[in-house]
Amino acid sequence: MTSIFDQHLPRTEANFAPLSPLSFIERTAEVYPDRLAIVHGDLRQTWGQAYARCRQLASALQQAGIGKNDTVAVMLPNTPPMVEAHFGIPMAGAVLNAINTRLDPETVAFMLDHGEAKAVIVDPEFTPVMAKALALRQSAVPLLVIGVEDALYGPASQPLGSVTYDAFVAGGDAQFAWSLPSDEWDAIALNYTSGTTGNPKGVVYHHRGAATNAISNVLEWDMPKHAVYLWTLPMFHCNGWCFPWTVAARAGVNVCLRRVDAQAIFDAIRTHGVTHYCGAPIVHGLLVNAPDAMKRGAPAGIKAMVAGAAPPASMIEGMEKMGFDLTHVYGLTEVYGPATVCAKHEAWDALDIGERARLNARQGVRYHLERDVRVLDPETMQPVPQDGETMGEIMFKGNIAMKGYLKNPKATEEAFAGGWFHSGDLAVQYPDGYIKIKDRSKDIIISGGENISSIEVEDVLYRHPDVLAAAVVAKPDAKWGETPCAFVELKAGAQTTPEDIVAHCKKHLAGFKVPRAVVFGELPKTSTGKIQKFELRKQAGSAAAINV
Repeated sequence: MTSIFDQHLPRTEANFAPLSPLSFIERTAEVYPDRLAIVHGDLRQTWGQAYARCRQLASALQQAGIGKNDTVAVMLPNTPPMVEAHFGIPMAGAVLNAINTRLDPETVAFMLDHGEAKAVIVDPEFTPVMAKALALRQSAVPLLVIGVEDALYGPASQPLGSVTYDAFVAGGDAQFAWSLPSDEWDAIALNYTSGTTGNPKGVVYHHRGAATNAISNVLEWDMPKHAVYLWTLPMFHCNGWCFPWTVAARAGVNVCLRRVDAQAIFDAIRTHGVTHYCGAPIVHGLLVNAPDAMKRGAPAGIKAMVAGAAPPASMIEGMEKMGFDLTHVYGLTEVYGPATVCAKHEAWDALDIGERARLNARQGVRYHLERDVRVLDPETMQPVPQDGETMGEIMFKGNIAMKGYLKNPKATEEAFAGGWFHSGDLAVQYPDGYIKIKDRSKDIIISGGENISSIEVEDVLYRHPDVLAAAVVAKPDAKWGETPCAFVELKAGAQTTPEDIVAHCKKHLAGFKVPRAVVFGELPKTSTGKIQKFELRKQAGSAAAINV
């Protein structure tokens, strides 16, 4: 029987529109056409100009035969074409595939083929890799190659493509009549996971998820109009945690940055009045550990967002000394980047740094527009007790979750088993509802039948004053099966020994959790600053043991 609330109450264009982040730039260009939108070197582009260029890009793509659900790949740093790609490509109805700029040609070739890219836009810095990738493609489908020119980098060592990006955009119509997707479930972006084992999986985002996560970013950060956002986080990583769309929603300023460098970051902060930036712990650590002279003149009150690992006490303390306000978020590629936040409480301000660090190290609670996040028993799919001790798996439910894995129905079905997205992260949930990761399921160290959280050991390592970065993995052991092996990157000039590290750990950890091996050296990291534990696992077998 039809409800009285459905009778003669039709859904029409007058009372319903699909959610899409594309509407953000349209409104901002109408309301604030003369406000600054993009800064890159000497370039200053307003929102009116940025919107026109995005429409030109969309028009040019359609003229090239690219339209609904066609993939357009880009291999770009954080430069204006990357900002424009986040709007112009989906305005054409196409799907943006932002490729990690540190990948090898073989992996890039796989992504181009697997995603069935019809076009690729490439920065001059990455033309050598792209040239090799194009030669390695298995697909016979022609690919339109568009080469970007960037005066801040210089000419490409190996120019690619039949047309330059600016010439291609100039051929489009600045008044192009684009439209919102007919269905907000339509794909807007394709992002590949890191693929530490086998081929990477293609994570498909929809317009609704991109819009809701972008707005959640605003809400979690209380982000004001005209915020000045510095691009330290790569836009290829989960579409920059959806911040290209967030900045457009707030009519903010995109301050572009070709590469992460402490001097360049502090210079940009002072020159452009940066108010917000995001990054992995290594980026924040870079700033905290920079010389005082480099920090001089940086204004207080800058909002920083960290994800990838819990911020240690030394980082929180260092950020506070600089006057920066650090927010800890957590997520995965499959949930559009950050989808939980360690929402702070005023009462925490009165606590000592150690207790504040403990509270801020938690992954927190769901984003505003995420339906639910829980720690569940993966066998029973029931919530674990909220006692801060019982371990389960973090699972997500709601709009801020991918459509699924491209061409991989089995992996998609497994990821969404039981009506939740399974993160693979093991965690506990506290009485206040806040979640804290204990480990990735694959990173738990089982020693003599006892589970050791690598994150717990890493937290202790970060408390040592000479430790810049640390990672703990399992080392095969004939007696115990596995024991903890610590890989440590020391601060410049540190004279600490492996024995000192072990002695430090003994003060804070049960004996069986203390690393049996300590290896000093630079840690292998991804382009987003995450430590590559799979590389360290390869080395752990040969690491020399220490008597503990």
